[in-house]
Amino acid sequence: MEMTIIILFCVLLLLCVIFDIPLLIALIGGLGLFWLYGFKKGFGPKQLLSMMGEGIKTVKNILITFMLIGMLTALWRAGGTIPVIVSYAIKLIHPSVFLPMVFITNCFVSILTGTAFGTAATMGVICTTMSAAVGANPLLVGGAILSGVFFGDRCSPVSTSALLVSELTKTDIFDNIKNMIKSCAVPFDATVIVYFAIGLLNSTNAALPDLQAIFAQEFVISPIAVIPAAVIIVLALMKKKVKFIMIVSIIVSIPVCIFVQGVDIAALPKMMVMGFTAHNAQVAAMMNGGGMVSMLKAGAIVCISSSYSGIFKQTGLLDGIEGKIAALYEKTSSYTATLIAAAAASMVACNQTLAIILTFQLCQNAEKDNRRFAINLEDTAVVVAALVPWSIASGVPLAAAGADLASIPFAVFLYILPVWRLITCRRNVKW
Repeated sequence: MEMTIIILFCVLLLLCVIFDIPLLIALIGGLGLFWLYGFKKGFGPKQLLSMMGEGIKTVKNILITFMLIGMLTALWRAGGTIPVIVSYAIKLIHPSVFLPMVFITNCFVSILTGTAFGTAATMGVICTTMSAAVGANPLLVGGAILSGVFFGDRCSPVSTSALLVSELTKTDIFDNIKNMIKSCAVPFDATVIVYFAIGLLNSTNAALPDLQAIFAQEFVISPIAVIPAAVIIVLALMKKKVKFIMIVSIIVSIPVCIFVQGVDIAALPKMMVMGFTAHNAQVAAMMNGGGMVSMLKAGAIVCISSSYSGIFKQTGLLDGIEGKIAALYEKTSSYTATLIAAAAASMVACNQTLAIILTFQLCQNAEKDNRRFAINLEDTAVVVAALVPWSIASGVPLAAAGADLASIPFAVFLYILPVWRLITCRRNVKW
C-alpha cells in the first residue's frame, strides 16, 4: 500500500507539471492521500493534525525567516542596496570574462540575500539583459546564473535551505557553513575555470550597458546604501542568530531608505508587505519585487511539505524505503546513499524544501553523525533539486531571470559539486 500511495502522489505531481497546474494543488492532494493512509493505519483526525503540527513545528523558524526575507529584500531595493552593489559589481565585468563574472556576481548577491529566487529576479535579470548586449550565449548565461544563485542559497547565513538543514539535523548553521566552504572550494574554482575557458572561446568586444546611469534615474548611488548588506556580513562573522541578523539589517535599512533615497516613512509599512515598485519603467523591470507577499507561496509550500514529515514519521510510510537506504549506506558510503535518495526525492518533490525533508526522512536512521549528515544534505538535496527540469527549484529562478530551462545542462557548479564529493568520499575526506 505504501508504494501505491507514493506512486499516486507522483502522478499528481506529474499532472500538475504537464498541465501547468499550481504545485500547491498537488501538495494538497498529496496531503489527502497521506491522510487516507493514516486512517488505514488506525489514526484519527486529531492524531493526524497533531502529526502535521509536529512537522510544521520543525520549520517554524523558516516561516518566520521567509517573512523577514520579504521585508528585507523590499527595503534593500527601496534603499538602493541592491542597485548600488550591482552598479559596483558591473564595473568588474569585461566582455571577455563575462560568463565567469555572471557566476561570481550571482554567487555574491545570493550569499548576501540567501535566496536563489530573489537573486535570479535581480542580478539574474541584469545578467540576461547584459548578455544580449555582449552577444553571449543565453543558455550558457542561464546556466551560470543557476549555478551562482544556488551557490549562495546553499551556504549563505540567511539562506532558508541552510536554516532548514540546520533545524532538521540540530546542528549549528555557522559550523555547517564552514564545512560547506571546505567541500565547495574545489568545485567553485573548477566552475570559474570552466566558465572562463568557455568565455574566452566566445568572447566579443561589445560594450556593457551603463547600468549605474540607469539606476541613477531612480536611486542615489551612494556607498551608504551598502551598509545594510555590510551588517549581514559583519554579524554573520560574529555568529549571531540568523533572525537577529536580518532584523538588524531591516532596522538599518529603514533610515537608509528615508534619508538616502528619500522614501516617505509612511510608505514603508506597505512596501515591506507588498514589495518595492520603481517609478522608472526600465528600473522597474529589474528591481520591482520583495515584500512579505512575495514569500507567501513559498511559505505555503514549505508549510504543507513540512507537515508531511510528521505523518511519515508516525505512520511509518517510508519505513520500507528507509531500510533500503540504510542497506545502501553499508554497501557504498553515506554520501553516495544520500545523493541517490536526494535525486529520487527531488524528482518526486518538485521543490527544494520537500526534497530536503524527504531526504532527511529517508536517511536519518542510517547516518548518526549530525554534522556529516548536514553537509551531505547540503551537497545533495539542496543543489540536486535545481537540476530537475520540472521542479520549481530550477523553473522559478530561470523564469525570473528570463532564461530557458535548456540552460540546466550548463549549470556547471551544480554538477561538479556532487561529483567532487563522490570522489572525496571514496578517499574518506572528513568534513
